[in-house]
Amino acid sequence: MSALPVLYSFRRCPYAMRARLALAVSGQTCELREVVLKNKPQGLLQVSPKATVPVLVLPGGQVLDQSLHIMLWALAQHDPGGWRTPSHGSLEDMRALIAECDGPFKQALDRCKYPSRYPDAPIDAARAQAVAWLSALDAHLSTQPHLFGTHAALADMAIAPFVRQFAGIDAGWWAAQPWPHLQAWLAQWQASDLFASVMHKLPAWVDGTEGVRFPHPQGMLVPIGGAGR
Repeated sequence: MSALPVLYSFRRCPYAMRARLALAVSGQTCELREVVLKNKPQGLLQVSPKATVPVLVLPGGQVLDQSLHIMLWALAQHDPGGWRTPSHGSLEDMRALIAECDGPFKQALDRCKYPSRYPDAPIDAARAQAVAWLSALDAHLSTQPHLFGTHAALADMAIAPFVRQFAGIDAGWWAAQPWPHLQAWLAQWQASDLFASVMHKLPAWVDGTEGVRFPHPQGMLVPIGGAGR
């Protein structure tokens, strides 16, 4: 078993993205294993029958297979940005908003992004549901720079990957929406050094090999046995 936590991840998955953000900001070094979801390695299947990402395997053998649980575990070790303590509201308030994202908004997002998978779900209804929720976020951000006050916190980092995915469905449509505050919030997040540090493109991990060290102090990823260990 690795002396480091092992993270099974997929770069473009919003759930995995939020887990990597929390691990990076908290400085929790792990062995990152990039997974190709169409060809899942046995290593992932053995530790998590769900075979979804992200999955974090702690050195003692505990398996965390929910992205929010990984975020909260990482922040419990070290939370230098105060992600668990927003300037407005509470951790419970943030978790309630994240639940809205992971529930109704994610459902609408999937139906807008992958309409062929949901032939019986009217895409207009799904888009209207998503638009209503995103409009509420924009209104919320009109009074403060982040979802829960003056600094980025757990809710911002857990929700932004999904807003990014929705914006990417049709960039022209997204830019034309009357959401200046939400659009600026997303653009600022995507331009951040933290976002860049978790989005390195990696080759697929192969069973029996070592992953890469994540996060790396110099912002690059190196093999576990390579320089910088």
